[in-house]
Formats: sequence, structure tokens, C-alpha cells
Amino acid sequence: MKLTKTIALTCLAFSMMAAQAAKADEPFINPDWANSAVYIGAGLGQSRATIDEQRIRAALSANGAAISSFDADERDAGMKLFVGKQLNRYFAVEAGYFDLGKFEFDARTSGNGALRGEAGFRGVNVDLVGQLPLTERLSLLARAGANYAKASTHFSGNRLAAITSPNASERKLNAKVGLGAEYKFSEALAGRVEVERYRVNDAIGNRGDVDLVSFGLVFKLGRPAARPVAASVPAPVAAPVAEPTPVVAEAPVAVSEKVTFAAEALFDFDKSIVKPEGKQALDALVGKLEGMQTEVMIAVGHTDSVGTDAYNDKLSLSRAEAVKAYIVSKGLTPSRVYTEGKGETQPVADNANSAGRAKNRRVSVEVVGTRSPAK
Repeated sequence: MKLTKTIALTCLAFSMMAAQAAKADEPFINPDWANSAVYIGAGLGQSRATIDEQRIRAALSANGAAISSFDADERDAGMKLFVGKQLNRYFAVEAGYFDLGKFEFDARTSGNGALRGEAGFRGVNVDLVGQLPLTERLSLLARAGANYAKASTHFSGNRLAAITSPNASERKLNAKVGLGAEYKFSEALAGRVEVERYRVNDAIGNRGDVDLVSFGLVFKLGRPAARPVAASVPAPVAAPVAEPTPVVAEAPVAVSEKVTFAAEALFDFDKSIVKPEGKQALDALVGKLEGMQTEVMIAVGHTDSVGTDAYNDKLSLSRAEAVKAYIVSKGLTPSRVYTEGKGETQPVADNANSAGRAKNRRVSVEVVGTRSPAK
């Protein structure tokens, strides 16, 4: 059972990671979708229970036997599969199936007596999950919910008289809670580390907790695709009544247009997600490109001198990539859009004061193409 669960979870993990590997560290450009998406996931880890040795000793003692040795295996592999719905950036609901594994003991008694037992737990759960974003990619998690678990117990040995029933099962509804952290590899794929506590009944009158420490993967479904550019169809031209005269078509005029945006207009502080006001500014730029045959577009990110060179290089490139991703989502061919991150190497103002640093935090977009002459 342990090997089967390990293989199944490992295959699922690698299949999802392979599908998203090429998109890791990409800019986040669909926050509305990400904060309302349906997702699936799986987790694999170690579970731990506490076997009530004192109760077993008391039962055997009442049956006239004294325990000479007691060995317990209170750990096993645990797994879970789940589906969820993101309600907003901070809350989600999840429903899932879990298997917490089996826990065993072996008691040896006077008179060559033996009593062996095992208990396994599996079931379903529904949770409310709270998420506290610490950065663009890292969040803390907390969950509270209910689990409906089936406990299956089995006893063997020559001291079964101390046990009411050698084979018993019970289904009970109990609470569960958990804490963890989530790291987003992309808008669609995230990894989780969690510690969860399941309240359970063991089918012979005991009630306790089983803890599961797991690593999991979460995959959000239905990611929007880039919208294609609608082809414009020229209106038909009526034939002239008079005798036609030769018309020489004017050659398209090569044009180059450059627009510079203040970083604060496109992004929140120290972020590379295009905010709503930034999307409006980029929409206005895309609108100006109507009628132009775009040959190439270059988005260049710049920063001020605050921070290390390596950090500023990465931030400037991430912002340029975010601008590219948003413009491509509006239909521009990706192969025609290029990005550069210049960091703090090309200031246009003095970094010694706040006004100058604000001017240096910018993204410039240059478009080269041809435009037909106005009639």
C-alpha cells in the first residue's frame, strides 16, 4: 500500500511539474482568473498516531495477563487528493479524500501470550482554507474543517479475550485543522508544505488525533489563453462612374513610436504584476497601434539605484516581461516582442533624490512598423 501511494503521488507530481516547467518564474498577468479558479491537488507525507498503551495494558491485566514487552509502530505514509475553488485572494474551499495509513502494536505477555493489533484510517473532508500572502509567490495557509473517517481495526494472537471484537470498523464525523505554506511556481502551479491534525475514533472506544505532515502540488484549471487579433476586413470600394484614371498606390511609411511609462503607473512597489491602472495605460498604447503593421516591439525595464545590481537587473527584466505578457494577451505575435532589463545602468535623472529616482523607475516601449498614409 505504501509503495502504491508513493508511486501514484510521484507520477502525479512529475506530470504537473513537467507541464509547467517552461512557465516557471513567468510574470503573473491573470490575477482575476487566479483568484477565482478551480484547482486540483495531491499531497504525500508521513502520518503519526499515538497508540494507547495504558489502555491495552489495563485490558490484558483484567484478563489475567501482564505485559512483558510492548512494541508500537506509530508512523506510516499518508496521502490526500483534493479539489478546491478559490473564492478570492484570501479564501478557498476544498473537498478531498485522505488515507492516513495503518498503525500497529505487538504486546507480549506472561504465559507466552501475544496480542497484535492494527488500526487504519481513511475518509473524506471539507475545509475552509485561509491564505495570507507574504510576497507575490509565497503565502501562509491555515485550514479548519470536518473529516468523515472510517476506522478499521484488526487484532490477532492468543490473548483476544481481552478484546471485545477482533475485527471492528466505525465511521465518525470529527474536526480537522492545519497550518502550512504555499509557493507559486507560476499562476497555475504551486507547491505546499502542511501540517494537519485529524480527530478520529479507532472503532474500539478510543478517540484521538492523527497528524499528517505532507508536501503537495496544486494545479489551477482553465488558464485563459491569449486572445487572437481580429482580422480587419476593408470596406468594398465602389467603382467610379467616370472613366478611371490610373492610381499609384502610396508606399507604406516606416514609423517608430516610443512610449515611456513610470513604473509606479504600471506596478505596485517592488512588484512585477501589472495593476489595473497599468492595464488601462497599456490598453491605450495597444489602441494607438491600430492600423500599424508592427514589425518589432521592444520593452525595456529600468530601476533606480536602490538595492543590489543583481536584484535590480532581475526586477527590471521581470517588469519588461510582464508588459510583454500583457500586450501578447491582447493579440500581438509573441515572436515580434522582445524584452530587456537594464537595471540601474541607464538613469535619466539623479538618483540622489526621490524625484530623480522616480523618473529612473520606468518601462519604455518602442514599436517599429509601417503605417499606410492617411487619405
